[in-house]
Amino acid sequence: MSEQENVTSNTIQYEDQVDDSVYKRDQKSKWTRTRTGDRIESEAKRTRKELGAERRKKEYEDGNSMNFVLTSCRSNYVAPLDERGNPIKSDRRPKRKCAVMIGYCGTGYNGMQLQNDPAIPTIERDLYDAFGKAGAISQENAVDIKKSGFMRAARTDKGVHAAGNVVSLKLIIEDPDIIAKINAELPDQIRVWGIQRTTKGFDCRKLCSSRIYEYLLPTYSLLPPKNGTVLSDLLKEKRAESPDLFHDDPEGTQWWEQTYQKVLDAGITQEQLDSIANVLEPDSESATPVVFEDGEITEFGKLVKQVKAIENESRRSFKTSTHRLDQFRNAMKQYEGTHNFHNFTIGKHFKDPSASRYMKSTTVSDPFVIEGTEWVSIKIHGQSFMLHQIRKMIAMATMVVRIGCPVTIIQDFFGNKKINIPKAPALGLLLENPVYEAYNQTLQKMDYDPIDFTKYDDEMEAFKMKYIYDKIYAEEHKENVFYGFFGYIDTFKSNTDDERPDGTSVFDFLKNYTSVKSNEPVKEQTSEQ
Repeated sequence: MSEQENVTSNTIQYEDQVDDSVYKRDQKSKWTRTRTGDRIESEAKRTRKELGAERRKKEYEDGNSMNFVLTSCRSNYVAPLDERGNPIKSDRRPKRKCAVMIGYCGTGYNGMQLQNDPAIPTIERDLYDAFGKAGAISQENAVDIKKSGFMRAARTDKGVHAAGNVVSLKLIIEDPDIIAKINAELPDQIRVWGIQRTTKGFDCRKLCSSRIYEYLLPTYSLLPPKNGTVLSDLLKEKRAESPDLFHDDPEGTQWWEQTYQKVLDAGITQEQLDSIANVLEPDSESATPVVFEDGEITEFGKLVKQVKAIENESRRSFKTSTHRLDQFRNAMKQYEGTHNFHNFTIGKHFKDPSASRYMKSTTVSDPFVIEGTEWVSIKIHGQSFMLHQIRKMIAMATMVVRIGCPVTIIQDFFGNKKINIPKAPALGLLLENPVYEAYNQTLQKMDYDPIDFTKYDDEMEAFKMKYIYDKIYAEEHKENVFYGFFGYIDTFKSNTDDERPDGTSVFDFLKNYTSVKSNEPVKEQTSEQ
């Protein structure tokens, strides 16, 4: 082999050989240099930051500093800026996981839970805003409710009150007057009762053992439907077919007869009463107008108002009997224990495991009179509740007493058949308080005080009387809310095929009651059963 060929053979490069010269390159090699795209993105980010700082500085100098507001929470916090226009962070102060015990009147609020729309008033929006103003939350965290790990023990719907509820979050509580400062920033209808230290992993919703709700009901709601209404005519028909399947109601019959006589004594004739009946028909096209086009009330409208005024006055003077009250107590007892409440909420199927709920107890107080109207207080102690569940439970128990059928019919609503149950007015509903039986034992082992509302009984009772009970009584007296609800039920005409494609209405279910229960005679029940 020639010398030239030998040199050539020694310099042959194969595909699987590595070029050692690559490793001798400096940090500007193609493997380590900054990509063009990364450099452009970084420059753009730096430019946006500089422009933002200049804009904030200009707005600050003009007196229009940025208000750091997120859709998740309204805040009045305005960040102070340094000479470059960047926000100055507040001093870091220790935060502690806490349970905050609160009470509120839900009138004027769109429920407890915060909404994305800042124009919608909610309890949480005002509460979290007060935390920030009082210094219980840092200014940076005051703009977002999620930053503090906020959670509520129980949601309440629009207009629903709470004598006691619990929210859990991280708070700055080193100030001994922090509760007073928070309350000073809150409207009078929202109060903080106490703040209790908890473990770091405390979640007031998940660790809540049970909840107690109260519902205030005027006893006239237990009266039978008015003669001539759709429901009254249906009951007459079914009683005639199967008289043994319904309870007699001489008390209710006598009350309506006396009320009818009061109307006649006021100079109103039977012919006029018959004409008024047309007004009560929701779909009546021949009803005489009660107001003119200009809004002025007609003579016929004045007659309607006179009859309603007499009936309303008679309702307010109604005092229920012990027997009727015992029937209602027995109806409420049907809910105790574990049942499938899929018919007592919305959007739940019978096979959905989450529809099964455990009710620990139900109690109905003795009647009490407020400004001439007799009321009862119903307390429901349950492990957990679904949307509208309590209002539907109250409506169903009340309706069973009104129509005079056995209270055990409520058990049929736990079955797999879909039945649409109306929900009683939100006016009478309030959350009494959440209960933390199991978790309080953990707190006591760590030398923490339990989450207990009993030490605030005096303040809570005074608050309930002024901001909850009195508002309920006053609104019912002014608006006749419960009569409006049950009066609508009595005149309701259901059409299962057109209006309720997802199930039968409660009225259609009752139409079939006589055929289903024909072999089950009614048994008298007492409160001891």
